[in-house]
Amino acid sequence: MSKWTKDSWKNFTIKHIPEYNDVKQLEKALKKLEGFPPLVFAGECRNLKQELAKASNGDGFLVQGGDCAESFKEFNANNIRDTFRVILQMSAVITAKLKVPVIKLGRIAGQFAKPRSSDRETVNGKTLNSYYGDSINGIEFSEEKREPNPARLLRAYSQSASTLNLLRSFAQGGFANLRKVNSWNMGFVKASEEGKRYEEIAGKINEYLDFMDAVGVNTSTVIDLNTVDFYTSHEGLHLPYEEALTRVDSLSNEIYCTSAHFIWIGDRTRFIDSAHVEYCSGISNPIGIKCGPSLDNQELIKIIDKINPTNDPGKISLIFRYGEESIDKYLPELVDVIVKHKKNVLWISDPMHGNTVKSSSGLKTRDFNSLLNETSKAIEILKSKERHLGGIHLEMTGQNVTECTGGIYKVGDDDLNSRYHTHCDPRLNANQALELSFNIAEKLKK
Repeated sequence: MSKWTKDSWKNFTIKHIPEYNDVKQLEKALKKLEGFPPLVFAGECRNLKQELAKASNGDGFLVQGGDCAESFKEFNANNIRDTFRVILQMSAVITAKLKVPVIKLGRIAGQFAKPRSSDRETVNGKTLNSYYGDSINGIEFSEEKREPNPARLLRAYSQSASTLNLLRSFAQGGFANLRKVNSWNMGFVKASEEGKRYEEIAGKINEYLDFMDAVGVNTSTVIDLNTVDFYTSHEGLHLPYEEALTRVDSLSNEIYCTSAHFIWIGDRTRFIDSAHVEYCSGISNPIGIKCGPSLDNQELIKIIDKINPTNDPGKISLIFRYGEESIDKYLPELVDVIVKHKKNVLWISDPMHGNTVKSSSGLKTRDFNSLLNETSKAIEILKSKERHLGGIHLEMTGQNVTECTGGIYKVGDDDLNSRYHTHCDPRLNANQALELSFNIAEKLKK
């Protein structure tokens, strides 16, 4: 086998990376990125891998959530805070029900690039480049905006750095203090059925904290009660960008992608000769692999062997996305193959991507019941194979959007247009995300 280098991916089959007309400007932008500080640190990535290893043994659970695709336009502190807050709420619910720690992993601070089924898009007889994500081109349908622009990579880095700075402040600066568990409940959630159920959990948490203080434990000085570890993730799609942010850790001499703690390989770039698989085989970050109906299970074993030849727990997470109607067909076969080859993996359900449909109004949407049904089926299938669901991967937001139908408030097709703000795929709103976490926790508890 050829020796891995941070650019050895160029010798493999590359898909879903746009062509730039101005190659010199691209090289100039990448050179700047190479000199920029890392966005995340090697020690944080190692800690995440250890936590994922525990979750794979049943001693933890992963909540991964955030935007389908981050945008420059909607970048503001309130949106970041509200996404962070919903993930905290979901984590509190799951920990209260299952009595295990929850790993908090955001689809944030880097989720700017998207694979497209077609490189070109035609609207009213005019054909232009497809929208690849804000780090590459603009969503506006004009020749100028749809041209891949290298300067956008620098802006994506800048926004990611600002987002991480704010997230670290929230995680370590008092916002995540368990004493403030009640304040995590947002106004429009408080009035909901889920909000009331959450308030009951928050009340019990404060009672426990009062008890600990009463018996002499000063809860204000216990770091685990006042801070949280919050990690970031995105699909490692734009390999020139990821390569520019690849670093050698000065303590361990291991190589890390420093654009995020956790990188995943998408359903469309997951094949043995893939440039994305090659790149991920050389970095020490935990790696996710999306698994859909197109997956060749035997090829997946080869991919896992390439990325994780020592079979380290916590290194590989399988994020399966089959859809409510197909999971019974595909997931049992996948589990059997993984068990047969004795691979250490964390099983994560992504119920979003396999359940995308078009509404009567033509908007893409997802039905809440389909998401819940797929996840419930996943729990039962894994249990029947003496395995367990170790995490949930959601496209969600802290904003009060109407992009997915269903849930307690019965968002219908006619409601979608009222607050449909997504740049790409439909997201759960805070109420729906919280409701789903209650249901999943109850199902797992049983």
